[in-house]
Amino acid sequence: MKRTLIVVDMQNDFISMALGTAEAVAILPRVREKIRQYAERGDEIIFTRDTHGEDYLDTPEGKKLPVKHCIRGSVGWQIADGLYIDGCRVIDKPNFGWTGWADLKIEQVELVGLCTDICVVSNALIIKATFPDARVSVDASCCAGVTPESHDAAITTMKMCQIEVLG
Repeated sequence: MKRTLIVVDMQNDFISMALGTAEAVAILPRVREKIRQYAERGDEIIFTRDTHGEDYLDTPEGKKLPVKHCIRGSVGWQIADGLYIDGCRVIDKPNFGWTGWADLKIEQVELVGLCTDICVVSNALIIKATFPDARVSVDASCCAGVTPESHDAAITTMKMCQIEVLG
């Protein structure tokens, strides 16, 4: 069975820059180890990257979250040092959840990354709805939310939607 690890938005702006949190910094070693494990087995690894333009503050999202972040080409947009492995696919997504998952063959997928309560939960739910028979899991120990409380709420939501929560 094909295994896929999706590393959601582990970008500088979400870790230590514009929207960074101590919880995001704290998961870095666990995410790095998870990536190493998948790479050693030869499993598929996909990175997503929140991607906005210079006009971000004029977008519907920017009007609700008026903090410029993940502007294409900026340091904040880059995947954190030491995480990306050459040859892995990178998906630049313009909003919380990427709707192109249906173009991939997903049998068993695990998600890790940021933010649990926004992009991780969005992508996990889209994948589960698109591939109802696939094993979809999230490693809670390799995720961080905007706040610890919203992280916990997202974990509860995913469990209710039959997404396996690990960690």
